[in-house]
Amino acid sequence: MAVTPLKSKILVIENQPDVLNAIVRLLQRVGYEVFATQTGAEGIRLARNDEFDLITVDVDLPDVSGFEVCRHLKQDFRFYRTPVIFISGRLSGEDCRRAFELGAADFIFKPFDPFIFVSQIMSHVKPAQT
Repeated sequence: MAVTPLKSKILVIENQPDVLNAIVRLLQRVGYEVFATQTGAEGIRLARNDEFDLITVDVDLPDVSGFEVCRHLKQDFRFYRTPVIFISGRLSGEDCRRAFELGAADFIFKPFDPFIFVSQIMSHVKPAQT
């Protein structure tokens, strides 16, 4: 009996609705199961209640910063190996440094090229073959 692999699950935490929708569509198009929210608190709640293969987080969120979300998640042993990728419209070397110090796997600047964005995501987690 063949077992169909489950889709890799990604949590997207992004406060800008148009960017959020674009990311969700891109990731679904290449075969990921995507969950999305616009706030850090909701992102932390979703992460704790499910298992994700990768989490993307915007630096600037309306309630807490993406840095705080990452710090909170990385303090929990369940997320130690979960790649967290930061997304930001601020071209700041300081933001990059801080993200990597908190355990980020990558940092993507907005606006991003869709092909490069998906390639960066896929370098950290592959979609399941269907």
